[in-house]
Amino acid sequence: MTEVTPASSDDEPILSLRGISKQFGAINALNDVSLDIYPGEVVAIVGDNGAGKSTLVKVLAGVHPASSGTITYRGDEVSLANPTDARDLGIATVFQDLALCDNLDVVSNLFLGRELGRSALDEVEMEQQTWALLRQLSAKIPSVRTPVAGLSGGQRQTVAIARSLIGNPSIVVLDEPTAALGVAQTAEVLNLIEHLRERGHGIVLVSHNMADVQAVADRVVVLRLGRNNGDFAVADVTYEDIIAAITGATDNAVSRRAGMTGATFTRVKEGLSS
Repeated sequence: MTEVTPASSDDEPILSLRGISKQFGAINALNDVSLDIYPGEVVAIVGDNGAGKSTLVKVLAGVHPASSGTITYRGDEVSLANPTDARDLGIATVFQDLALCDNLDVVSNLFLGRELGRSALDEVEMEQQTWALLRQLSAKIPSVRTPVAGLSGGQRQTVAIARSLIGNPSIVVLDEPTAALGVAQTAEVLNLIEHLRERGHGIVLVSHNMADVQAVADRVVVLRLGRNNGDFAVADVTYEDIIAAITGATDNAVSRRAGMTGATFTRVKEGLSS
């Protein structure tokens, strides 16, 4: 295993996973994985295809209960046997497909299944709460009555993240939130992640994009072949170190292209500051 440099924190973790394993028949998708999620921190989960990232996300979301291991929430052992358990515990997950209804507007998507009002929908209150939430996130949505089908990729991701915040979760899990987005839209989503951190949420960011990880993450947890292979504070780790942990090699074609990735990272940071 790559030598790790754990991030330090004076706070207790919101959620701790210890010895988490998940089997699908004869396939071991996760083996003895540990993870801590702290308030006001962005922890990135990185790894190659098949490393176990998606399985870990689904364990956190309660979609796939762990085969073994323990999960503690604020010091108490808990069970994530189904998505309701995760939601009730305060874990919100935004999957890569976003699961938005294109024919509905922003307000309807945010409150879908959780509409306000008794005998009739309280459209005014739902719209006011939608605007208040979007303002807190500094989101760039022209109108909350715009159908989601008419929004850009970055705006759609914003709606999905905003919807996850209904109920005020303590942890937000984002699965590849910038996949297939352009530079400007990526910067918009990364800004949104920083606002979530400022609100005190614990953020789990699953990403293949090292520039995104270095731009907003405080800590990087590497998975390799279903196991932990590194826990790094972003301030103390290089791009080459992360790639070495992902691939299990210290010298490869990807790590030798670090200069190019550094240029990409600079462009993303410029987008964040604009």
